[in-house]
Amino acid sequence: MGKTVILGAGGHAKVVLEILRLVPGCEVVGLLDADPEKGGRLLLGAPILGQDDMLGELRRQGVAQAIVAIGDNHRRREAFLRARGQGFQLIQAVHPNAVISPSARLGGGTVAMAAAVVNAEAVIGENVILNTGSSVNHTCLVGDHANIAPGAHLAGEVCVAEGALIGLGASILPGVKVGEWAVVGAGAVVTDDVPPRRRVAGVPARELDQP
Repeated sequence: MGKTVILGAGGHAKVVLEILRLVPGCEVVGLLDADPEKGGRLLLGAPILGQDDMLGELRRQGVAQAIVAIGDNHRRREAFLRARGQGFQLIQAVHPNAVISPSARLGGGTVAMAAAVVNAEAVIGENVILNTGSSVNHTCLVGDHANIAPGAHLAGEVCVAEGALIGLGASILPGVKVGEWAVVGAGAVVTDDVPPRRRVAGVPARELDQP
């Protein structure tokens, strides 16, 4: 795997760091964070080296791999593109207890946490979070920079578009499409398509805001 830097040094980064420590050959050299006050501290024993403006220097020092550990989808996308622009390879972090079908595909930078399940022929984009205990059933499509929160479940042939957030414990029924950058509230049961950039919640889920 080689030398790797983690972008982000909050709670989500703790989980990503511990996953990478289970990956043979992966050496986490440290973390970067937008908060200047975090520089010089340790996160679970790993050094917080500074802010994102150190990416170029780390690349010149031979650090070739990066992963973004930021929960917010917009900020995670920005950091992902910044690291890619500096020439880093965006690696995956897949917990050993995650169950990934051999016919599924996961994009670069995607994180699959403990007890996450990805079933047959599902396609997961780049820089996606598949959080603890989430499940993505057969033939689903999850777009880049999306976030499937802990305990959320996608039934078969669901499409979650770029940047969408599926909240804690939410359920998406078969064949439903969740549009770009939409938000599904915690515990929602989504029975109908969700338009792009809308928020839905409830059982069954209903829009919280109108165009």
